[in-house]
Amino acid sequence: MTLEQLSCDNKNEKNFDCDLAIVGGGIVGATLACALKDSGFKILLIEAQPLEKAAAKRQAYALSVLSGHIFEGIGVWKDIFPHIGKYSHVRLSDASFPSIVKFQTADLGTDFLGYVAEHHVVLKALQNFIADCSNISWLCPAQVESVEYQKSVATLSVTVEGKSRQIRTKLVIGADGARSRIRSLAEIKTRGWKYWQSCVAFTIKHEAPQNDIAFERFWPTGPMGVLPLPENRCQIVWTAPHEQAKALQALDEKEFLSKLEAYMGGIAGTIRNGKRSLLISRATHAVRSLY
Repeated sequence: MTLEQLSCDNKNEKNFDCDLAIVGGGIVGATLACALKDSGFKILLIEAQPLEKAAAKRQAYALSVLSGHIFEGIGVWKDIFPHIGKYSHVRLSDASFPSIVKFQTADLGTDFLGYVAEHHVVLKALQNFIADCSNISWLCPAQVESVEYQKSVATLSVTVEGKSRQIRTKLVIGADGARSRIRSLAEIKTRGWKYWQSCVAFTIKHEAPQNDIAFERFWPTGPMGVLPLPENRCQIVWTAPHEQAKALQALDEKEFLSKLEAYMGGIAGTIRNGKRSLLISRATHAVRSLY
């Protein structure tokens, strides 16, 4: 069903709890809800976690200039922009090879080449925006148990505080992550594979005088990306073969920082490391459409 068909389908309106049920109240689901603030649709966001916990993830995202325009069009950029990293330069290099490929704002004619936003900054801004949208409501914490699809209605069985509830909606949108239950319930199969590498993701605090440069260094074992965050911090994703990545995660801070400085080539000066997360690299593709 298209949004145009959804807008025109006003029959038996009183039998629906909402026009759209968005399952997953993370950044994807919340952004979609905010973008539809003036659509006239009654929107229900179903999130498995309490809102504060959903916003508390320790991760950061690279945002393109276009992403900034999208958030600005929605109306949340003013609440996000002051609290994120901005980079005006990109430096690409190949291991210890001395040459560097450089990009700067003049190449795009923009103020910045991109941004780096922590999860809680973006999601809290979206949550606050939704609080002022009369056509959007939350159901959380709530778990979708099943979905029954009929020609013009979908019925979701949802568990809320230990009790079962039925939600009737015109359209179900799955925004519940890489292991989407909505995708599984719709019998949309996936095809994918794991790569031979894992990513060690972490944040550092450094003393370099400049913090508006994004670095990516390509090593034979995998790339390392360094993205600036506010307060002289950087988000780093260090890719390495699985066993090497596990070993890096397990190192004590002194030895880890010594290896990190060697790989970064001293670009950040004195650094301090925070908690490290290990992520397995994999690709996933849907193999059939709903249509």
